[in-house]
Amino acid sequence: NLARWIMRDNVEAEDVVQEACLRALRFIGGFRGGDGRLWLLKIVRNTCYSRLAASHKRKQDSEFDDDLHSLDGAASDAETLLLRSRDAAAINRALEELPTEFREAIVMRELEGLSYKEIADIVGVPLGTVMSRLARARRRMRQALGGKPAEARQ
Repeated sequence: NLARWIMRDNVEAEDVVQEACLRALRFIGGFRGGDGRLWLLKIVRNTCYSRLAASHKRKQDSEFDDDLHSLDGAASDAETLLLRSRDAAAINRALEELPTEFREAIVMRELEGLSYKEIADIVGVPLGTVMSRLARARRRMRQALGGKPAEARQ
């Protein structure tokens, strides 16, 4: 998920994950214990940015595949399926519009279920920065999805 959202290209993301796994295998001796999932996510993230920097691929134009990434494959009826696909498309568009640092924070928190501390460790920023990025990302998502900003609701 993280590689897919950072790279914005499913094929590139698959390549990055393979490369990250090879790096992890090569450097397993440097693993000092702890949560292996966080260690691997950090390698995946770093590999994504290394690949983006090397190829100067700053403008991604691939669409997120709703069918491939849907949470539930079967809908109870056509109306539910239509509503769910509209919601998913709107959410995906809102995610795509976020700056990379906001998008990666949202993906790690909401899709990967990582704690703020785990995200801070992976990204290499202070906990407060993660909290700020998530708050800003959520506010932008709310605005993009037609919700009122928090200040306007008060």
